[in-house]
Amino acid sequence: MQLGMIGLGRMGGNMAAKLREGGHEVVGYDVSADSGRDVDSVEGLVAALDAPRTIWMMVPAGRATDATVAALTAVLEPGDLVVDGGNTRFSDDRGHAEELASHGIHFADVGTSGGVWGRREGYALMVGGSDEDFDRLVPLLETLKPAGDDGLVHAGPVGAGHFVKMVHNGIEYGMMQALGEGYAMLEASDLVDDPHAVIASWRRGSVIRSWLLDLLSRALEGDEGLRHVAGRAQESGEAKWMVAEALRMGIPLPVTTASLFARQSSQVDDPTTMKVVAALRNQFGGHAVDRE
Repeated sequence: MQLGMIGLGRMGGNMAAKLREGGHEVVGYDVSADSGRDVDSVEGLVAALDAPRTIWMMVPAGRATDATVAALTAVLEPGDLVVDGGNTRFSDDRGHAEELASHGIHFADVGTSGGVWGRREGYALMVGGSDEDFDRLVPLLETLKPAGDDGLVHAGPVGAGHFVKMVHNGIEYGMMQALGEGYAMLEASDLVDDPHAVIASWRRGSVIRSWLLDLLSRALEGDEGLRHVAGRAQESGEAKWMVAEALRMGIPLPVTTASLFARQSSQVDDPTTMKVVAALRNQFGGHAVDRE
């Protein structure tokens, strides 16, 4: 397929590269001149694509996404398709879809997980949109997802993809917090000679074996005891949205809520637990960490 990609950062740039490796034609645009972009404006991107166009956005949620949707609405044609693969709040998707639909332009939201490893391992993709638009995207989705039968789901109508990704990220918060708390206990104990060796041993056979556990072991190999990682971890928004939505729905989320508050508290404190969370975010997502 031919695709326009808006946003060529850590995620968008790697996704564009993976699609090109899979045989697709990708025309890239980013506001940064040193991003490796192919065109220097939204108008130039649209002009470089054949109708009906498919344009995939990987830009920050909020104002940047709103502005990009508005710019595309002004220049795209009926039958074109806009895909939001960023971390937009699911409740904003309907407004974007309606804005584009008023001009005959289709919209789909794709929750995307995989971080900086996605280019090699594939991305988990959670799609919201019509059956027609999902089918139209299948060639791209098949290239981006991991090999095999898993890693791709049509979660429901517009908004479902980002709703599912929000829940995914809330679960991620809880899992990382649990690993951080467990490692902090190992490190504080007089009985445990080598906390890293314990973590490494859990990677095989244990019921808690996971990719996050693998990444924790990898982070410890590069910095024993995480002595050069500050115990501060940012919260990127999705868990906060999830907790707010759960309150509206009447769904108790004690683990996600506690892990969210722990990240907020880490802006003041510097515990070992948050060193682990910060290191894991760096390992899978390339997020910057404060170094001591």
